[in-house]
Amino acid sequence: MDKSQVLYWTTLTGILSALATGLGAIPVAYIRNRSQVVRAFASAVAAGMMISASVFSLAQEGIALKVKRPSAPYEVILGLLLGAAFFWLVEKFFENRDLHFGDLGKGATKRGFLIFVAMFVHSIPEGIAIGVGFGTGDFNFGLIMALAISVHNIPEGIAISLPLRAEGVSIWMCALLSILSSIPQPLFAPPAAMAVWLFEPLLALGLGFAGGAMIYLTVAELIPEALENGGKSLTAWGVMVGLAGMLLVTSLLNLINGKL
Repeated sequence: MDKSQVLYWTTLTGILSALATGLGAIPVAYIRNRSQVVRAFASAVAAGMMISASVFSLAQEGIALKVKRPSAPYEVILGLLLGAAFFWLVEKFFENRDLHFGDLGKGATKRGFLIFVAMFVHSIPEGIAIGVGFGTGDFNFGLIMALAISVHNIPEGIAISLPLRAEGVSIWMCALLSILSSIPQPLFAPPAAMAVWLFEPLLALGLGFAGGAMIYLTVAELIPEALENGGKSLTAWGVMVGLAGMLLVTSLLNLINGKL
């Protein structure tokens, strides 16, 4: 592929992968009950999905890069710690501040905003991965990478939409916020494709960083709220449903990719 083709395909697939995140709002369209139990279960399921995405997708993909970079596992570990530290600072910064979202985020809480931030950060290395995939010059590899990320984005959209919908945010706003959380993908994919030599060494660290941010959010925000409003059993089952569901999607996708 020449440079114009690489730019075209990275931009197109980056946009499509971001739009795929919005599809995650569809399954939660019928959540109308705003009771504490529904909110608690939604938070627990979202927590399980984020843990699964962080460990079995982001961290695992980063560690797999050791074939090209022997230091990749250590970069992932460092990234995990840096991501957690980053999100701790973000949480501290907004801890004593009142956030006003206006009509855009009507019904959203500070916790919903933090979920959005975590998923936004998580989308940056995914955009780089799409760009690096096409930047290798292998169209099929780039397309498989983009397809994998697009499919992963659907349950990630569910993870964003579940707690927001339980708080009363409209389904259209859930879909919009899900798509906006993936905006880094079409923004980072083209430059990563054009400068693989610059972005590829950052991929393992970036994947770990995104995973660390999501895990910190899960432990600090989602699980405590689920425990407070739903109790231990409901929280545990919610986390297991979310984790198993995301892992099932990941496993099926890897199986499909292995046959391509």
